[in-house]
Amino acid sequence: MSGTLPRFPSMPTIFNSLPRAINPPSLPRGITMPSMPTLPSMPSLPTMPRGMNLPSLPRGVSLPRCIAVSTVSQAPRRLLQDCCSVLDHQAPGGLCGCCWALRPRYKRLVDNIFPEDPEEGLVKANMEKLTFFALSAPEKLDRIAAYLSERLTRELNRHRYGYVCIAMEAMEQLLLACHCQSINLLVESFLSTLRLLLEADKPHLHILATNSFVKFANIEEDTPSYHRSYDFFVSRFSEMCHSDHHDTDVQNKIRVSGIRGLQGVVRKTVDDELQVNIWEPRHMEQIVPALLVNLQQHTHDSSESPAEQTEVCFRELLGRAAYGHINNAIRPVLIHLDSHGLWKGRGFAVQCFKIIMFSIQSQHSHLVIQQLLGHLDANSRSPASVRAGIVEVLSEAAVIEATGSVGPTVLEVFNTLLRQLRQSVDYQLTGFYDNTGKHQTTSTEEKTLQDAVIKTIGSFANTLPIYQRSEVMLFIMGKIPVPGIYPVLGSPNAGFEGSRMIQVMLLKSLLQVSESYESHNLLTALPSSFLEPLLSFTLMEDPEIRLLVLSILTSLIDRQQNATRLDTSRVMCDVSMLELKEDRCCRQDNLFIRKHAQHLYRHVYLTCKEESSGRGHYQALITLLAVLSVELANEEVWVDLIRLVLALQELASSNHESLSVFNRCGVHAVCAAFLNLLALLGPPPPLHLHVTQVIESRRKNTPHLLPEEVFRDTPSLPKDELQVDEACLFDQSKMCEALTGSSYSAHADRLNTPYTPQLTDEDRLSKRKSVGDVISVQIDIDPECRPDTEQHPQTEQITFQTLKSAIENRGSVAQEERRKRMQVVEKFQTAPFEEIAAHCGARMSSLQSKLDQVFHLVIRPPPSPSGHSPPRSTPLYEMKFPDLCVY
Repeated sequence: MSGTLPRFPSMPTIFNSLPRAINPPSLPRGITMPSMPTLPSMPSLPTMPRGMNLPSLPRGVSLPRCIAVSTVSQAPRRLLQDCCSVLDHQAPGGLCGCCWALRPRYKRLVDNIFPEDPEEGLVKANMEKLTFFALSAPEKLDRIAAYLSERLTRELNRHRYGYVCIAMEAMEQLLLACHCQSINLLVESFLSTLRLLLEADKPHLHILATNSFVKFANIEEDTPSYHRSYDFFVSRFSEMCHSDHHDTDVQNKIRVSGIRGLQGVVRKTVDDELQVNIWEPRHMEQIVPALLVNLQQHTHDSSESPAEQTEVCFRELLGRAAYGHINNAIRPVLIHLDSHGLWKGRGFAVQCFKIIMFSIQSQHSHLVIQQLLGHLDANSRSPASVRAGIVEVLSEAAVIEATGSVGPTVLEVFNTLLRQLRQSVDYQLTGFYDNTGKHQTTSTEEKTLQDAVIKTIGSFANTLPIYQRSEVMLFIMGKIPVPGIYPVLGSPNAGFEGSRMIQVMLLKSLLQVSESYESHNLLTALPSSFLEPLLSFTLMEDPEIRLLVLSILTSLIDRQQNATRLDTSRVMCDVSMLELKEDRCCRQDNLFIRKHAQHLYRHVYLTCKEESSGRGHYQALITLLAVLSVELANEEVWVDLIRLVLALQELASSNHESLSVFNRCGVHAVCAAFLNLLALLGPPPPLHLHVTQVIESRRKNTPHLLPEEVFRDTPSLPKDELQVDEACLFDQSKMCEALTGSSYSAHADRLNTPYTPQLTDEDRLSKRKSVGDVISVQIDIDPECRPDTEQHPQTEQITFQTLKSAIENRGSVAQEERRKRMQVVEKFQTAPFEEIAAHCGARMSSLQSKLDQVFHLVIRPPPSPSGHSPPRSTPLYEMKFPDLCVY
């Protein structure tokens, strides 16, 4: 041994001599073993003395495998990797953290899912191992999620977005696999990672985070969570919906992602009461405007357009709304439409509320209607275009509303609409839609609003059941101002013209309701409380009001829709071509005839006496009479209608009425058209023959008495006084003879009695008469009596002969009394108020004296047979009784 160095074995020899069970640790994925360098030859080490052995290792301790030493060229790369490993994993202490083999298993499994090149994507085999480990040890899920979030944050800070996508994909797969009770261990780290991505300034990261959130939102959790918050996501997704990126394609993608994110928030929170209440106003004020902004874009070219995605999300949001959430969802819509001026025209507002009405549950529809009505009242001082837009939306919403009711306050709906009509009339007359007089409006804008309100009233009425429509008609009738009966709806500044305009518009509203009214009997459709006020409007001076009344009567009586088949511009010769539907009268119809028929005939007669009637009035009269003859088809009604037509013919031929030539020709045309139709419906052929002869005679000699000529735009009328031959008139005796011997014989004798309508005090309802006129007419029954020439007449006997002579005298001076009465009426219309008051006061004393005379005549005892008058007895009302007799 002396003089020679000990001989050491070479490195391969040492590793080969290690026990077989000892293996070096495996390297991390992506790190390759460098090639073994050749060492310089060394002097051999001395051998161990005999009897000496190497000490054995403790139990459980093994030597590492052979690790090759890096070459000089690869040494810097290996050193950099080792340093990064130390910095990345942040070893808690010592050098064990630097060694990849000594790290926890869940971290090694997470690291194995990342490939060397991010373009290769997630390592699926290793991802399956990680998933299996997570399911086997669910208590490690929170650590796995935290470490994945840590790796994603590190890669995001280094701008290595490929690894970021791989980390998000791994978290998504873990979420989908662990959807049981242990999902709550993953969610917090997952949501914090999404917040980190959404706060970045890269659009593709926003889209990546949104897609991951949507997948998470579609997972149904079995256990509730008490501590999650989605406020950040609601705010961030709403902000993405308002993206204004310079690139249009990128902008659309960001907006679509924001919409899908909001949809995911709704799905995740709406059915879980423990989650954040998404229906709170602070959330709805962010979500709804974000959706409406994108809904305004009408780019429906593909399913990925913001407008298309928004509509889907908006429908889903409203479809999930419960009863108490409707108001919170609708209020931001109204505010958005106000702030952006979107009520004008049939545009976005109508489209938006169509989506709302079709999406919400049908039993909640009336809540939307009430919101719109309240918003209409709140905008009563807004421009007419805004009010008209809200009313138009109301009309469309009422048509869509399918439950047959507009809520518990049906009449309140119509009350609001009628109030809008009244305000519109005030604005139209004053020219301003505010009290300060700063904001002007025009008649055209206000008329557009009025037409929209009238249309909306009809739309609402169509959604109501029949019994409620009848109540609505009575309600509207009670709102129409009639002097002396109903209050005037117009403002004090509107005056008579305002009342007239309101009358016209309310009657138009009533016509809208009546057109959709369907009744089985006229007694229900036209009760006394409705028919009498309606007929009173036939006495009004305004021709438009009278025409509306005729149209309303026709629509309510015409239950078989025969009015649309009638052509009133000519004499109808072939009734079979009209395909009229006839039905026999029921018991209720017969009761209506007995109760109201004469009242109805009287107003038809009075309407024909109006000088302001035009072509429309006469055509409406023909339609009304035709509908009456078809709906009330029996012999008694037809005979009464014939009597009425003969009375109208006498009216047109009389020279006592101050009717123009056109009015007389129009009445003759009404008689000809109606009798021609009536003769073809049921009466015997002789009547039809007589009617045909008269019509042919008129066609040859006097064509201006037929509808074809009178109802033209430019009728050719005689310039002088109208003269009609007997051959061109319908003969009462011939018509009576034609009805004799048929089923009409029982009623034919009534034709011999001319129809004379009884004039009542209904004339006081006309606008051309005032209350003072009626009082003056009642006072001046005997106008010859004056206060200065008043004399007490001598007491005379009241006998039958006295009464008879008084009646005869009154009949002989009827024309003179009529003339004097017109003078009195004119005096009360033109004289000053002080003069009228003094005159009426003087008349009161005259009236009292006449009453005293009448009382004396009534209480006077009859004459004695002996010729001597008995002593006058004290009247009972002048007797004085003792106090003890009075109880």
